[in-house]
Amino acid sequence: MEQLLHYVWKHKIFPLEMLRTTAGDPVEVIDAGLPNRNAGPDFFNAKLKIGDTRWVGNVEIHTSSSDWLKHGHNKDEAYNNVILHVAETVDCEVFRANGEKVPQMQLSCPESVLRHYEELRHTEIYPPCYSILPSLSKLTVHSWLSALQVERFEQKARAITERLERFNRNWEDVFFITLSRNFGFGLNGDTFEAWAGRLPFRAVDKHRDDLLQVEAFFFGQAGLLDEELPDADEYYRTLQREFRYLQHKFSLPAPMPASQWRFLRLRPGNFPHVRLAQLANLYHKERSLFSRIMEAETLENVRKILAVSTSPYWKEHFTFSKTSPPQEKQVGKNALNLIVINTVIPFLYAYGLHKANEVLCERATRFLESLKAEDNHIIRHWNGAGLHVSTAADSQALLQLQKVYCDRKDCLRCRFGYEFLKQK
Repeated sequence: MEQLLHYVWKHKIFPLEMLRTTAGDPVEVIDAGLPNRNAGPDFFNAKLKIGDTRWVGNVEIHTSSSDWLKHGHNKDEAYNNVILHVAETVDCEVFRANGEKVPQMQLSCPESVLRHYEELRHTEIYPPCYSILPSLSKLTVHSWLSALQVERFEQKARAITERLERFNRNWEDVFFITLSRNFGFGLNGDTFEAWAGRLPFRAVDKHRDDLLQVEAFFFGQAGLLDEELPDADEYYRTLQREFRYLQHKFSLPAPMPASQWRFLRLRPGNFPHVRLAQLANLYHKERSLFSRIMEAETLENVRKILAVSTSPYWKEHFTFSKTSPPQEKQVGKNALNLIVINTVIPFLYAYGLHKANEVLCERATRFLESLKAEDNHIIRHWNGAGLHVSTAADSQALLQLQKVYCDRKDCLRCRFGYEFLKQK
């Protein structure tokens, strides 16, 4: 309930009659103040008129005024600047640490807000606010999706920064690790990231000119060369020999267990063997992959860099030894778009922030707005509810909305939720 009272105060959803303190003084809320998500009073720098006096200070909100004592605010000097204590139930007087009495006001959550909030929290339909979406103005939708897009950029930039801290702030290595994660396309994403994080990049660099040895590093560290296949072909045996040599030369850590790779419900073109072969070819072909991507000014140039195939062996194989009809195993257009969305664009934005280079940040936005929206069940739900999703910028914003707001039932911080709650 306290969370709802915060919402009512923030948006000034007050009863029609004059607000008054428990002492009977009229209260005019000129500015509700800035919400505080850290320790301290709930709202900073509120501007109020209580009686004939104008006040500027902080506001604290509780379900019951006795919570002021339970939380120890009467002994905390950080609350000495509270100019009004708001509570749904006023059951005692409250005092600052300096002994001064704090004015109090009783405030209830309107019945309509309570009813709509319960609807949002308990409906089984997704998105829960579907009924008001068709009536929203284009400005409301655009402004919220734009804010969500920036929020998602910043979240991904933080994730990249955290990876950089773990890998000696080497942008090339972290880019490849992130790229590898996204080559897992969801099902094997965590496993690809764990695999790439174990790669001895400086050792691989010494053999980068030899694709077979790069493949030996990649498949070996993935644990896919540990099995003694009864029908092993010469290619497999050669990779095994190369990897044992490299293991000894560089004292490599033990390979990851092959059991971590998942194959169930995967199309053969997404098998880990194929994706690892593509990554090996890319690593062999592009010595400064991150730098090349950051310098590419068009999506077409980015796609050309990333549109790799495999070594000849994999044109007739999806796994070791078992042959299949000849097929070029090039990264497809849809896969490329997902890689651009989830790897290239976040790195453009993060590196732009790191270098204070607005051109890179703007390029990230431009790329995102020029790509078609992703097609997944979440985006289809929003489309079905009447919200037109046309670009990847829209779909990324809605994925952020689903993950950070809808899944957490955090409708009180959502602008669509606000529109739903303010219905009569």
